[in-house]
Amino acid sequence: MTSEPSFPLYEGKHALPSVVDPGEHAAYVRDRHPDATLTQLDGVVLLYQQRTMDHAQEVYPTRPQDGWVRGHLRLLDREGRALGICGGFGPGAPATALVLEQIIALGARRVITVGTCATLQPGLTAGDLVVCTQALRDEGVSHHYLAPGTTVEPSETLTGRLAGALTALGTPVRQGMAWTTDAPYRETAAEVAHHRARGVLAADMEAAAVFAVAQHRAVPAAAVFVAADSLIDRRPRRDAPGIRRALGTALEGALTAVAAAAQP
Repeated sequence: MTSEPSFPLYEGKHALPSVVDPGEHAAYVRDRHPDATLTQLDGVVLLYQQRTMDHAQEVYPTRPQDGWVRGHLRLLDREGRALGICGGFGPGAPATALVLEQIIALGARRVITVGTCATLQPGLTAGDLVVCTQALRDEGVSHHYLAPGTTVEPSETLTGRLAGALTALGTPVRQGMAWTTDAPYRETAAEVAHHRARGVLAADMEAAAVFAVAQHRAVPAAAVFVAADSLIDRRPRRDAPGIRRALGTALEGALTAVAAAAQP
């Protein structure tokens, strides 16, 4: 009889050094762009939806920095603070972790992600904001960065700043746990019922990976979701104008939070 394999397959790998270091990417970029550094920024906001990136380019005067990361990176000045926005790299934990490693290697000091989620609780509807205070590690990436475990937490300080900034915008905010999974088309009714009973607010695809990479690299991270649909009340997919507006609000709050976190 063979024993069940562990995950990752090489036990204890989270404590071992990597063969490929993200610093190699930073050096490669700087050979072509000598000014490629993010050390001057107070923080970077990662975006998953193209419509949110389009909104950012319409609302905020930004400067593109092409070729620095595997995504669309734009810098902006806001009330005397230097910030970054990055999108266009696609959804999911692996894509997000790759870009997060790259921006940290270039000097990013704090990160907030803005995305969508599916709700697990009846009190949440499309367009509601959820600030993640803990993520269930039901994806693969976090297990390559941290010791075995069920959950991972964001920066408590940055998460508090984020919730405060969103509340100051006059937007109701729910705070709680998310279920991060790599397989959105394999979310089962049994899992939904199990996590809902534990009080999990929503399902997403990135938060656990973001918190794990950030923790491994000693960089504060936080996440906010906009509820886009429900796992307990499935309906045909449709556009909801409130989601687009809420993503814009979430972005505004995230930019405010990373700027505020950098101030003494």
